[in-house]
Amino acid sequence: MNTVRIWDLPTRLFHWLLAVSVIGLIVTAKVGGDAMNWHFRLGYVVFALLLFRLVWGFVGGRWSRFASFFPTPARLGRYLRGQARPEDHAGHNPLGAFSVLAMLLVLAAQVGTGLFSDDDIAFAGPLTGLVAGSTVRAASSYHKDVGQLLVIGLVVLHLLAIAFYFFAKRKNLVRPMVTGDKTRAEVGGVTAATDGFRRRALALVLIALAAGVVTWVVKLGG
Repeated sequence: MNTVRIWDLPTRLFHWLLAVSVIGLIVTAKVGGDAMNWHFRLGYVVFALLLFRLVWGFVGGRWSRFASFFPTPARLGRYLRGQARPEDHAGHNPLGAFSVLAMLLVLAAQVGTGLFSDDDIAFAGPLTGLVAGSTVRAASSYHKDVGQLLVIGLVVLHLLAIAFYFFAKRKNLVRPMVTGDKTRAEVGGVTAATDGFRRRALALVLIALAAGVVTWVVKLGG
């Protein structure tokens, strides 16, 4: 075979659903008004996706697991010296891993603070009634200002990185996240990710459980 499966289908679906949802969150936050109803719904979707990705980072396909791309000092050093091994860039390279982990952490903080935020007009997060007013104000301030800027900044940085690799290094980072495959010339003889029926069925169970957890959390404040 000239290609090797790197990104399993659940990881690819997660990536694109998260991308669409985050863009939708940014747009609805800027529009405001009735669009905030969709802002909340998309926030819950991102919440479920993040819970799924957290678990999938331990049980997903080989290159979707955190252990395969976590930017350890050894991996980062090899990459910066131009001595990277095939496994150092089969999935996320060490620099890309920093971006991925930062995005997940920033989105987690944004979702978390959103649950406790109040715009003092018509919309309040489902858990605002469970905490003190000072906590709500702090969460709202972060969510509307610092958190939003961090999300937008990381999205822009992500797009710039894709453009840089495409034009400067002639490397298409988007195609593998669509097809799931990279060429042997890119990754050598690395082990392919498992992406069969059982793996996908497991992902369905996990996303259903994640949705259940989100529903439970949202109802805590009701």
